[in-house]
Amino acid sequence: MKNFRHQHQRPKKNTLVIGREAIIQALKERKQLERIYLQSTVHGPLIDEIKLLAAQELVPINKVPVEKLNSFNISNHEGCIAQISKIQYQDLQQIISFVVENGQTPLFLMLDGITDIRNIGAIARSAFSFGVNAIIIPEKGVGALNEDAILTSAGALEKIAVCRVGSLMKAIDDLHLNGIKVFASEMTAEKNIQAMDFTEPSAIVMGGEEKGIYPAVMKICDEKFKIPMPGDFESLNVSVATGVILYEVSRQRGGQ
Repeated sequence: MKNFRHQHQRPKKNTLVIGREAIIQALKERKQLERIYLQSTVHGPLIDEIKLLAAQELVPINKVPVEKLNSFNISNHEGCIAQISKIQYQDLQQIISFVVENGQTPLFLMLDGITDIRNIGAIARSAFSFGVNAIIIPEKGVGALNEDAILTSAGALEKIAVCRVGSLMKAIDDLHLNGIKVFASEMTAEKNIQAMDFTEPSAIVMGGEEKGIYPAVMKICDEKFKIPMPGDFESLNVSVATGVILYEVSRQRGGQ
């Protein structure tokens, strides 16, 4: 993470899909796109088609001013630029089935509203180190898993499975159907982390530092827990908290 802020660079042109028809073609070919930047003032049949295909492929769309698109140093963008994903997103059910068929006890990490890519990178690093089977992220409301996030993760984001889903609530339903218990990290919870049984198939939900876990998502989690804080500081950074939680999971599972 040394000199992280100085390492941010404009995406290379070969990592971009430029123009309306090119983006439509990429979506139809199911090319993995990280997100689409769409000028907020553009409209028309091709734009409508982009929106429809992007929704089907769970590709986030960011509506931005033209200045944002111009910052890519591309003049013929036609009001839209897509960034090719460096992450190969996986299907959640396929990952669950693979883990179970290989005799492992499932461990998933779900991120709700975490937008700081440095936190996401650090979380991925801990997740990979402690044997998380996959990180689950929503289509919207999460930071882009771009080169800076991969850099912060020390490459872990390219090694661990990542599942991008249209709805975290639907993903929790899928986890439940597969016998996986869902735990929510919440600093106001009554129970401490040590009271949880992480030896069973588990998924842990981590919320953003500002708003926490979305209330509707929190409501359908099976257990809520907190990390006991002897000091009087309000809370841990979310990436640090994730590391603490995953260490406890690993400890309970005998360091598997």
